[in-house]
Amino acid sequence: MYYYTWDYRAPASSIADLEKAINGEYSAIACYERLAGAAPSEEERTQITEIRKDEIRHYQTFAGLYTSLTGRQPAPVINEPCPSVYRDGLHFAFKDEQNTVDFYHEAADRASDPAVKQAFLRAAADEQNHAVWFLYFLTKQARE
Repeated sequence: MYYYTWDYRAPASSIADLEKAINGEYSAIACYERLAGAAPSEEERTQITEIRKDEIRHYQTFAGLYTSLTGRQPAPVINEPCPSVYRDGLHFAFKDEQNTVDFYHEAADRASDPAVKQAFLRAAADEQNHAVWFLYFLTKQARE
């Protein structure tokens, strides 16, 4: 991890992008706990739990960078409620993951700090993988 001297000033756009990412990951962590609990099979429950673990790791990475850059702990908020119906939750998660991939690539392009850039690029790759899993589960639901 990179450490900064007291006089380092991170670009405001990176701070705002990290705040948005922290809130998104925080929301996903809560939503995927609900989805895993409602999953109709052990396969789906296990995979959604693994996705949730990735989101926790992303949250921790972004929160650590935010703290390093600002000297403050983040104060995350849930920015969108998770649907209570499993199929609706899968659809919501798929769309959210796809939108997050785009946002993370844009945030990486804006970032001047190499650690911030790398964190967004790594998370974007994971989010794309998550979207594929949610699409698979949606397709399975449509056939059942």
